[in-house]
Amino acid sequence: MDLGLYFPLIVMLLIATAFAAAGLAVTMQMGPRRFNRVKYDSYECGIQPTPQPVGGGRFQVKYYITAMLFIVFDIEIVFLYPWAVAFDELGPWALIAMVLFIDAVLVAYLYVIQRGGLQWEE
Repeated sequence: MDLGLYFPLIVMLLIATAFAAAGLAVTMQMGPRRFNRVKYDSYECGIQPTPQPVGGGRFQVKYYITAMLFIVFDIEIVFLYPWAVAFDELGPWALIAMVLFIDAVLVAYLYVIQRGGLQWEE
């Protein structure tokens, strides 16, 4: 194995590292150092932020359900995209398998809709 083939990659990584380090160093040297209470205060679209309980606030379950739905559909795309790219080389069994996979995700999606998991108003 010829290590000379990796030389351009190593040079690129060194340049990228030096660029990032130089950017951080310049920012730390030239940036303003005005620390005050307003700078560290929370900002919510120009209005005063709502006070949080001492132990932190609890999120409602619907936020987590929505996040899990996004994850499920992201995973579906991860499986669907390569299948679509290689569709010409795959046989009819691949089509059947993908239809079953999409059906399983669709059943879960319809269940969430039926349970009201996507309704934000109480």
